[in-house]
Amino acid sequence: MEFESVPRMFASVVDANRDGIAFQRKKNGTWQDITWDEAKKTVDLISRGLMALDVQHGDKVNILSQSRLEWSLCDLGIAGAGAATVGIYPSNLAEDCAYVANHSDAVVMFIEDQEQLAKIQSIRHDLKNVRKLVVFDGPSDPAADVLGWDDFLAQAETVSAADHQTRSDAIKPEDLASIVYTSGTTGVPKGAMLTHDNLLFTSGSVEDSLAIEGDYTTLLFLPLAHVFARMIAYASLRTATTVAFAEDITTVAENLKEIRPHFIASVPRIFEKVHDKITTGVREAGGIKEKLFNWALGVGRRVSTHQQAGTSIPGLLGLQHNLAEKLVLGKVQAALGGRLHWAVSGAAPLNQDIAEFFHACGVVILEGIGMTENTSFSNVNRFDNNRFGTVGEVGPGIEQKIAPDGEVLYRGRNVMQGYYKNPDATAETIDEEGWLYTGDVGEIDDDGFLRITDRKKDLIITAGGKNVAPQRIERILRASSYISQVVAIGDKRKFISALITLEPENMAKWAQKNGMETATMAELANDPKVFKLIEEEVAIQNAQLASFESVKKFVILEQDFTIESGDLTPSMKVRRKTVLEKFSDRVEQMYAS
Repeated sequence: MEFESVPRMFASVVDANRDGIAFQRKKNGTWQDITWDEAKKTVDLISRGLMALDVQHGDKVNILSQSRLEWSLCDLGIAGAGAATVGIYPSNLAEDCAYVANHSDAVVMFIEDQEQLAKIQSIRHDLKNVRKLVVFDGPSDPAADVLGWDDFLAQAETVSAADHQTRSDAIKPEDLASIVYTSGTTGVPKGAMLTHDNLLFTSGSVEDSLAIEGDYTTLLFLPLAHVFARMIAYASLRTATTVAFAEDITTVAENLKEIRPHFIASVPRIFEKVHDKITTGVREAGGIKEKLFNWALGVGRRVSTHQQAGTSIPGLLGLQHNLAEKLVLGKVQAALGGRLHWAVSGAAPLNQDIAEFFHACGVVILEGIGMTENTSFSNVNRFDNNRFGTVGEVGPGIEQKIAPDGEVLYRGRNVMQGYYKNPDATAETIDEEGWLYTGDVGEIDDDGFLRITDRKKDLIITAGGKNVAPQRIERILRASSYISQVVAIGDKRKFISALITLEPENMAKWAQKNGMETATMAELANDPKVFKLIEEEVAIQNAQLASFESVKKFVILEQDFTIESGDLTPSMKVRRKTVLEKFSDRVEQMYAS
């Protein structure tokens, strides 16, 4: 169904589902339901409240918060006032928040709590255009231009419903709905301008690609400042799917069992951690439990092979599978809620072994791909047409092609309007015919499935002239239970090396078993026994790599990469350039001899 604007789509969904559950959140230990009608009333108050603060059509409004109910309601409320949402990651440093606020010309900023408010107040004098700060959790402070949530909503009384409706009706498809700032893995973040039509078209393409039913519930735990989570929210809105907000990233495992979602969207790292926890637990249990698990997994893998090929499951294997489900595989499904029909993995490449493991356990992970510049969606595997190791077929209404140098290009209504206040970067990214240059290198098979082989700028060319994809190496090495992060190195070098960080939880268990329970991560990183352990793990994973791309040397770093240290982006991608500069001396040591 075509809509003129996000507010019109929202109003249409509300009219058809007034008493249905739009959102769920956990408050004071209890999950609360918010109906579509209740959500609409609050969204209208937010729109009118912004108008009362003199927010004009086309103005920009920041949201600095974890993903929560108020984030989504404010996003819809901002749209209803004809303004544009500009999210800020709550993990951003104060100066990074100031950059986004100033570059986007934001006039109002929604802020989650007192901790985030203190961060903003530390750079308040640097904010050029922000007139008001609205805090979700906290009181008003008129002297500091701070409005508490209830006081902000009360502002709506000064704006009539008719004036609000007039403002909302004036929104056109080509109007700006959001500016989403890239994570900035290679430099200063750029603001991708997304229109109402971008959001509406793309959410429709997602709906047509994924089997989302109207009575589904999803658990949202990704950051809404990231366009991936936003698109899941808009696709859920379009299909009247209930969105439950996880309390925190640390409570996702518990919230999955409580909400029992029908589908989830996640980055690969979450699936990797779940896989790691399951396999480590089985290995530690040993004995009959380990044998039983391996038997059940083997049965699951044989069933998965038949399902992938579209062939019927033999009678005896079917009986074995039923038993494996009852004894083992059902417990893996229960850990994800027990009624998960499928999961979507995006934002980074998923290791094929992880996808195959979960499919053997009865959990379907549909890998897809998108980027900020194409509203987070271009391709995804389908529930009934899923091919491991690929990001699936292109979405309806989207064109794709491979450039002569292997770069993946897209064209369609999902492509952004351009970079805010950066016409040069826009011209470098979108050509005159409307093709978006992604920077991804890939290949499309005869059935239209896209396989990403690497990032164009990250591609390693060794001194021997071999082209090596570092992301593939990194994904394979991260399959080790003892390895957290990997940065592969080797451009213009004679061989591939790597910077490796240790997986804290599993290394702590290993240390306890080996009489080193008091050792810190830094001490473990420099211990010869740990080096031997990681050396063995690297050797195991190297077996999956060609000789010229296998890791010949590595360094174990004393601490894991974090957002706070500047090594990871807020969307958990490694800032390769930053890491290589920070540890350049360690890299040179590996190539010194």
